[in-house]
Amino acid sequence: MEMEQRGEQSISLSMSRIAEMATSAVTKREKVVKSSETERKERMDISYPLGTSSLMEQILSSDNLNRAYLQVVRNKGAEGVDGMKYTELKEYLAKNGEIIKEQLRMRKYKPQPVRRVEIPKPDGGVRNLGVPTVTDRFIQQAIAQVLTLIYEEQFHDHSYGFRPNRCAQQAILTALDIMNDGNDWIVDIDLEKSFDTVNHDKLMTIIGRTIKDGDVISIIRKYLVSGIMIDDEYEDSIVGTPQGGNLLPLLANIMLNELDKEMEKRGLNFVRYADDCIIMVGSEMSANRVMRNISRFIEEKLGLKVNMTKSKVDRPQGLKCLGFGFYYDTSAQQFKAKPHAKSVAKFKKRMRELTCRSWGVSNSYKVGKLNQLIRGWINYFKISSMKTLCRELAGNIRYRLRMCIWKHWKTPQNKEKNLVKLGVPRWAAHKVANTGNRYAHMCHNGWIQDAISIKRLTSFGLVSMLDYYTERCTTC
Repeated sequence: MEMEQRGEQSISLSMSRIAEMATSAVTKREKVVKSSETERKERMDISYPLGTSSLMEQILSSDNLNRAYLQVVRNKGAEGVDGMKYTELKEYLAKNGEIIKEQLRMRKYKPQPVRRVEIPKPDGGVRNLGVPTVTDRFIQQAIAQVLTLIYEEQFHDHSYGFRPNRCAQQAILTALDIMNDGNDWIVDIDLEKSFDTVNHDKLMTIIGRTIKDGDVISIIRKYLVSGIMIDDEYEDSIVGTPQGGNLLPLLANIMLNELDKEMEKRGLNFVRYADDCIIMVGSEMSANRVMRNISRFIEEKLGLKVNMTKSKVDRPQGLKCLGFGFYYDTSAQQFKAKPHAKSVAKFKKRMRELTCRSWGVSNSYKVGKLNQLIRGWINYFKISSMKTLCRELAGNIRYRLRMCIWKHWKTPQNKEKNLVKLGVPRWAAHKVANTGNRYAHMCHNGWIQDAISIKRLTSFGLVSMLDYYTERCTTC
C-alpha cells in the first residue's frame, strides 16, 4: 500500500510547512477595504495548487491528506462512536488508508454517526455538539482544506469567522471603523440554533453552484445525513450541519455567504463572524427597517430561524459582540472596545476557582494556571482599552493569592516566622500571626501586604497583568 510504503514520511510535514498554516495575530488597527482577487490569495496561509485533476483526486492527494492528518492530531479531540483515539489514527490509516481512498472514489464510503455531547451554556440551556469519529474528522479536514481554497475567492471581506488569517479582533476593529464613520445604530441579529436548522437541500443547491465534482458532492451529502448517536440510540439528521465536525465552519460560511451577498447588494455596512452578525446604519428608522427586511430574507430565502427575543436594535453601548462591549470616549470622540461585563464576570469566576483556598494544589501550581488565564485573556482582549480594569483585576488576584499563602502557613508560629523572614518586625509579626480574624480580613492588613508584596509575588512567578497588557495591547 502507498501509505505503508511512505510510513513516517507520509504522515509528517516540516515545521515550515506547518507554520504556513498558522493564523497570524492582529497587531495593529487597520481600515478594512474590499480586496482584489490577488490580495485575497496573498492573505491565505494554505497554499495548494489546484490542478486539472478531479476535485476528489486533489482531496486524496498525499500532500493534502498529510496536512489533514497533522491538523486532526494537533486538534486532539474525544473519541467518536467507534471509540478510536486520535493517537490510533496513524496505525489505522497505514492499514486502511488505500481502502478508504478507493471507497471515496467509488462513492462507497459511509460516514459513521456523530456522538451527541451536550455542553452547558453560561446563560442556561445546553449546546448540542456532535463528535465524529477520528477517521471522519480526518476525511472532513481533507475536504475542507481543498474547498476552502475555492470558496475563499467568493467569501465577503467582512466575514471573519473560521477563515485563514482572520480573527475576532479584526471583526471588532472593522466594526469600530464603521461605527466611527457615523453608523452608530446597530442591528444585532441572533440566529436561533443556526447550525442545527440548516436545510440540507438549500445548502447542497448552493454548493452545487460551485462544486461540480459528483464524488465530492456525494460525500458532503453523506456527512450531512450521517445521523446522531444519543445514549446508544440512533437518530436521523434530517436538518442541520454536523456540529463538531471539521467541515462545519466551512459549510456554515458557504450558507451564510448568501446573507453576506444580500447585505452587500443592499449597500449595508456589516460584520459577520460565523453566525454572529451585526449591521451598522445611521438612524434608528433605518435600523428597524433593516431588521425587518434582513430577518425576512434569512427565514424565507435561507430557511434559518431568527431569534427575535435576542435580536435587537441598539446603540453600540448596549451591544455585546464576540465577548466585547463598546463605549464612547468623549476625549477621543470615538467609539472604543472593551471587555464586556459578562466577559469580565467570567474571568473573575475562573480566577476565583484557581485561587480557591481549599484547592489541594501548591501555590506555585496556582500561579502557573493564573498566568495561563491572564495571558490568554489579554491576548484576546488586547485591542480593548482596559488599563484601569487590568489594575483592578490584578489587585484582586494578588489579594486572593495572599489568602492562599496565609492559609498555607497554617499555624501562628509558622505565620510569625515567615512574616519575620519577609521583613516584618517581630512584635508586628507576633501580633498579626496571633490575630484570629478571618483570611479575607487579615489579607487587607498592611503588614501582610508589605510582606507578600507585588514585587515578591512577581519574583514568585506571577505575571503582572498591567505590564503584560501594556506590552501586548494594540491601542496604547
